[in-house]
This record gives sequence, structure tokens and C-alpha cells, in this order.
Amino acid sequence: MSSLSEKAQSFAQLHTAPEILRVVNVWDVVSARAIAALPETKALATAGHSIAATFGYEDGENIPLDVMLDMVARIVAAVDVPVTADLDSGFGDPGETTRRAIGVGVVGANVEDRVKPFDEAVAAVRAVIAAGEAEGVPFVLNARTDVFVKGGDRPLDDKIADAVKRGRAFLDAGATSVFVPGLLDAETTRRLVEGLGEQRLSVIGFPGALTAAEYERLGVARISYGPLTQRVALTALQDLAIDLYDNGVIPSSVRELN
Repeated sequence: MSSLSEKAQSFAQLHTAPEILRVVNVWDVVSARAIAALPETKALATAGHSIAATFGYEDGENIPLDVMLDMVARIVAAVDVPVTADLDSGFGDPGETTRRAIGVGVVGANVEDRVKPFDEAVAAVRAVIAAGEAEGVPFVLNARTDVFVKGGDRPLDDKIADAVKRGRAFLDAGATSVFVPGLLDAETTRRLVEGLGEQRLSVIGFPGALTAAEYERLGVARISYGPLTQRVALTALQDLAIDLYDNGVIPSSVRELN
């Protein structure tokens, strides 16, 4: 693609296609290249939790922004597909953080509200979109609301209503989609799609969640997997080590991916 703007436009269009956009999360260059090499891969998403863990930091903006963006820049440079970055809650300045992310070639991002006051959360979305406009990039914001993962014991109806209220405001402010992480069953997903509109809801593929195809039939735009992809890789590594300590051998089915 000839420009970052064109890459962003292409990425945005994937959210409104009839088929759900399946985005596998990566955390470094080698994981990005392994996924980008698959013909099914249309875009990549970085997992902030996984990048932080790679450098020994806890999740939640404990990793220095410079360190995180350096890894994101390396990922972008290593692949040809659009890359969207996990920018947590914006590292204290969502607009400036977005500007810097665009500077390393990112065309979209997740930015979470952490259930901040409504007006503050909407202002952060506006700041992200404004940063993209200032850089000449139609930035693809997957605006995240944490009303399910941080909602505690609130009734489900209240959580859905809050997610829809925040999500509609985020969309009105320029977000492409609304990310509602949580273990969403079919009925909850249906109600969220009804409230936000088809091809507007973004979900995460937790263990026990619906399949991507099932979410697609419900009108979901996008599914990603957060830190779970790294956990699967680390589980495989640890299981291999257990086998090797037990006098095992490297399986012949291993592919040369590095």
C-alpha cells in the first residue's frame, strides 16, 4: 500500500465486511512474522499485556511508553499488513500517544476507558480521533469500555446499558468499533449489537466464549485474543520443557518459523 492513510482505510473496511475480522494478537517481531505469513491474516494487533510481560512489566501502563512503542515499531516494520496497537488508556495523554503511534506506522488502536467518568472517557476518544486527523490518517479506533471486566456485581442489565451508552458516544466521537471485553454469551452479544449496531461491536475470544463464526452470525465486527495467544505459546513451551526434562525429544512436527 502506498500510504499510511490507504492502509488505515483498508483496515477500517475490514470491520464492515460481511465476515468477522479475526485479529490474532502478537507481542514481538518473531510472533508477528509467524502470523503475518499465514494467508488468512488480514491485519495484526499487538497485545499490550503481552509486550509488557516480554519486558518483565505488569500489565496496565507499567511499561514505559518508549519501550512499548519501540517494540510496536519493530513489529510494523517486519510485516506488510495493517497493525493496530494496544495503547492501554493512552498513557496519560491519549492524543499525544496516538500521534506517536502513528509516527511508527500504526493505523489503529485499542484505548480503554477503565470505567472513567463518562465525559472523560468520551474526551479521550475525541483526542485520539483528532490526533489521527491532524496526522492525515483516518485512524481506526477500537474504543474499549471496561464496564463488564471492571463492573463488579452490578446487574447485567446495568452493564449492558452502560456499555451501549458509552459505546454510542464513542462511535459518535469517531471510533470505528466498540470493544467490550468479557465472556459474552449469545444473548448478551445480541443485546449489545442491537444497541450499538451491526459491525460495531468488537469482542475477545476468551476460553468458553462463542466461536468467531457464532459471533459473526450475531453481527459482531471483530474478534481478537489479547494476551491469550502468548499464554498458549508459553504453555506449549513449558509443556515441551517438562517433556524434555522427562527424557523427551523435540517433536519432528516442529516448523522452522524463526
